[in-house]
Amino acid sequence: MAIKVREFEVRLTKNKEERKQVRQLRYKVFVEEEGAGVTEEQRALGEEYDAYDRFAEYMAVFHNGRVVGTYRIIDRNAAEKMGGFYTENEFNITKIKKYNGNIAEMSRACVDPEYRENALVMRMLWAGLGELIVRRKIGVLFGVASFVGTKPARSAQAISYLYYNHLSPARLRATVLPEKFADGVNPKLARMNILPREFVDEADAKAEMTPLIKGYLRLGASFGKGVFVDTPFNSYDVFVMMETCKMNATYQKHFLGREDALSCDTGIDKAGIIKTIGKIVTFPVVGPLKMLGAFVEFLLREDAADAEYIEDNEKTENEEEK
Repeated sequence: MAIKVREFEVRLTKNKEERKQVRQLRYKVFVEEEGAGVTEEQRALGEEYDAYDRFAEYMAVFHNGRVVGTYRIIDRNAAEKMGGFYTENEFNITKIKKYNGNIAEMSRACVDPEYRENALVMRMLWAGLGELIVRRKIGVLFGVASFVGTKPARSAQAISYLYYNHLSPARLRATVLPEKFADGVNPKLARMNILPREFVDEADAKAEMTPLIKGYLRLGASFGKGVFVDTPFNSYDVFVMMETCKMNATYQKHFLGREDALSCDTGIDKAGIIKTIGKIVTFPVVGPLKMLGAFVEFLLREDAADAEYIEDNEKTENEEEK
């Protein structure tokens, strides 16, 4: 399904040209702006990619046909074809992979610098992910969130705050793999408790966070243990995870009518109508679309009145390859 707001549209890419645009945007942001390393081939093409892009799907926001924002999505099926998830290069996610339900990895999130003042682009990316969560009954979303640079101490307040206040539950907690650091990188940089708890100030911590990390926190995300220093990509990464059934209660109440709507307990009412499947609330027949509409309305805020929902039966480029 595509979601349109005036001249903007969010959906999965459909063809090679759209996928190329996504990789070009990533090159613009990650390489030209943030200093990530690339091969000579990538530099010649002006595209940022890796082996995981072959089977990944791209969620993209288009403005008059131009890609201006994107997320890379890798589900279980794609990960099996690639021999694992991208995040397994940095974190041990064994517990998450054992989760009994659908899971999906989100990565390479970026917005064109020309559109960052327009909050609608990021909100539409979230709306696109919300549509995916509902339709595919995704129970856990996860990935890495990055800070630019290779010195975690520069974000000591933010990282320490996440460690003391927002670690994932032990049953699903990812842990960093410092043994996969590049040669010469001190494994001690993996620790998150950079500052003692009594020295951590919430306001200072949030001032150091990227808008994306603050957005994850508002949705009720939790974080893995450890920081991965990705020298080739000029970043240091924290692991972020969200059980969709534990999404922030305020959000649930707004678009589903009650704070515990996305219950983690599957149940059946007296009429035999399934209430929850795969950690996502479902409803008889028209219910999922009503939920989706309310979800997207909340994420798009004042722009929701202009939203259009377009069913799209065309296969994406990724699906055609399968």
